[in-house]
Amino acid sequence: MPELPEVETVCRGLAASLAGRRILRVEARRRDLRWPLPARFAARLAGHRVAGVGRRGKYILIRLDRGLVWMVHLGMSGRFYVTPADAPAADGAHEHVVAWLDDGAALRFHDTRRFGMMDLVPEGELAGHRLIAGLGPEPLDERFTEAVLGAALAGRRSPIKAALLDQGVVVGLGNIYACEILFRAGLSPRRAAYTVTGRRLERLMAAIRPVLDEAIAAGGSSLRDYVQASGELGYFQHRFAVYDREGKPCPGCDCGRGIRRIVQSGRSTFYCTKRQR
Repeated sequence: MPELPEVETVCRGLAASLAGRRILRVEARRRDLRWPLPARFAARLAGHRVAGVGRRGKYILIRLDRGLVWMVHLGMSGRFYVTPADAPAADGAHEHVVAWLDDGAALRFHDTRRFGMMDLVPEGELAGHRLIAGLGPEPLDERFTEAVLGAALAGRRSPIKAALLDQGVVVGLGNIYACEILFRAGLSPRRAAYTVTGRRLERLMAAIRPVLDEAIAAGGSSLRDYVQASGELGYFQHRFAVYDREGKPCPGCDCGRGIRRIVQSGRSTFYCTKRQR
């Protein structure tokens, strides 16, 4: 599933293509994705001008004029493409929503597994939306401080890896970046979250933003389905220190054991048993 860097990259690509554009016509080729589309979905989108594109956690927020927000989650395999209006569908069976724009382009949403979702939300109701209301702080926001993270971890006996995946603690981190962040911070994914205080908390905070910034600069990580809005692949996967590198040497480490893989809450975790404590 795309994580924060992938979603942020998609948002930036969409913003460059959509900002100021008017949606002339929309075709919804099925009634549902993961959940049913909103009533009169296509008709309600048509005629709006795109005011901007942003993100909350892993949710893409396409802000329209007249105070409406087109809210999208990519799910496991959702992709947006911006193409010429008359371009043929890359895979018609899985191209579920198409919006034609006033500059001769088309915004196409493709989702093979149909785990994505779309909703139309009045701007004033967005913060209280059932999928948004419980989200934690944004890790790239200046308001996300050591004190904020420390308070969220206090008293938590779950492993720190599980805490970082909890979208109520901090949004947007998934399995890939939690592994990479913990490696850079020198923290074992098995360590109880409540013990991450003092210098450990400093190291964790010092790792979060640089890892995310580097991944965004690389266009995210393309492992299976993720591509940018331009159709290009991200390439941060070529810089992974530990993720999906079981048995390979640890970067800058003389442990001699290689990267280890364990399973936590049904998810693969990759780490160095010497460097990460």
